[in-house]
Amino acid sequence: MDNNGFLLKLAKRTIQNYLETQQVLIFDPDDLPSKTFLEKRGVFVTLTKDGELRGCIGNLEPRLPIYQAVIENSLAAAFCDPRFPALAKDELEEIEIEISILSPLKKIPKMPSLKLLTYLEKNKPGLVLKLGKQSATFLPQVWEELTQPEKFLTYLSLKAGLEPNSWQDSQIELYKYQVKIIK
Repeated sequence: MDNNGFLLKLAKRTIQNYLETQQVLIFDPDDLPSKTFLEKRGVFVTLTKDGELRGCIGNLEPRLPIYQAVIENSLAAAFCDPRFPALAKDELEEIEIEISILSPLKKIPKMPSLKLLTYLEKNKPGLVLKLGKQSATFLPQVWEELTQPEKFLTYLSLKAGLEPNSWQDSQIELYKYQVKIIK
């Protein structure tokens, strides 16, 4: 099994263990196949069922080692995503798991709207939008569904609880990132 397969198995084992015992999986870091998994990175875990989103939770900031973030976010995606009911035992075999390991966030310098749209069209990064205390993110994979930069930014503004055109506000802060996708 390669290292990517290890993380997917860890995520599934974590969810399965919780469904059976209601306990968080305890994992010994000495059993990691790679010391890379001790690195602190932002990690998202996305669950899909029949091609539809079933849960997605993660952290942008690198506050936990990768393997611990996979455990924590697998549980959160399966049982704590407020958009969905908790995963049931009979759904476990039907879900697909995708893990996104994030690069560090980089602030996008202020630029005119047209230039920003052109930049996003070309690069299609993961994006964090912040205005005051409100913020939201879309992983780069969301570009597959929201292919137009203006639509991407509009929905990201709405996700942050802002007005649809808030992305054009001069006080908006945008941060970009890339992901390593494991599925």
